[in-house]
Amino acid sequence: MSRRPALAALLAVALLAAAGARAGAESLVTSLSTHYVRITANFTGADLVLFGAIERDARTVARRGGYDVVVTVMGPRQTFVTRRKERVFGIWMNVESRTFIDAPSYLAVLANRELTDIASIATLRRLQSGLDQILLPQVIAGDIGDVALDDPLRSAYLRIKRDQGLYREAPNAVTFLTPTLFRSAIPLPDNVPTGVYEVDVKLFADGALLARQTSALEVVKSGFEQFVFTAAHDYGLLYGLATAMMALLTGWLASIVFRKD
Repeated sequence: MSRRPALAALLAVALLAAAGARAGAESLVTSLSTHYVRITANFTGADLVLFGAIERDARTVARRGGYDVVVTVMGPRQTFVTRRKERVFGIWMNVESRTFIDAPSYLAVLANRELTDIASIATLRRLQSGLDQILLPQVIAGDIGDVALDDPLRSAYLRIKRDQGLYREAPNAVTFLTPTLFRSAIPLPDNVPTGVYEVDVKLFADGALLARQTSALEVVKSGFEQFVFTAAHDYGLLYGLATAMMALLTGWLASIVFRKD
């Protein structure tokens, strides 16, 4: 057999093997209870429900360890500044600060068990799965880069976000209803930022990523809050004049009501 027909035969075998792998691979089907969250005056938070199913055919190999699911919900990117204070000559002062560039305003990592039991640290880092593995670019000495996981300012930033309820990692937040059907609750606190959120669902087995699906949801203000927000941002001068006039009118009315003659 000449070299050219041999290469053609090897290429055909490789294509057939790839086609067979695709035919036997698992796929994900997910759905959110809602893709639109409205924030009103009485908004106290919300819990969205994510349902998912693992589709497989007869050619899919059996997974001896079962499946694992990691759900990552990421809010709009923002820039944050973390500061460290120290007592200097009896006065508390900011002695160090760190600017985080394009950090998620909201981040929830939900899984059916501990992330380190699902995949290796290297895999989690590559897939940006987990609070300790998420990339947080920072401005350091005029340059932009990430720092060690035990960096004090990075740890302080994560602690502040956790305390605000905006960052969370829950290893028992995904429940398998059947071996191929799962659900998860996505908690949104009352101080959740507005904007478009990305919902990234990853399917693992035996430490390897099998499938991935992304969807989106939107958090918006509605009612009077949205009117005030739009007026303040789009018509700043008129909004300021109206606010000043309202303050003057309120003071004048108060002076009449509580006047002592």
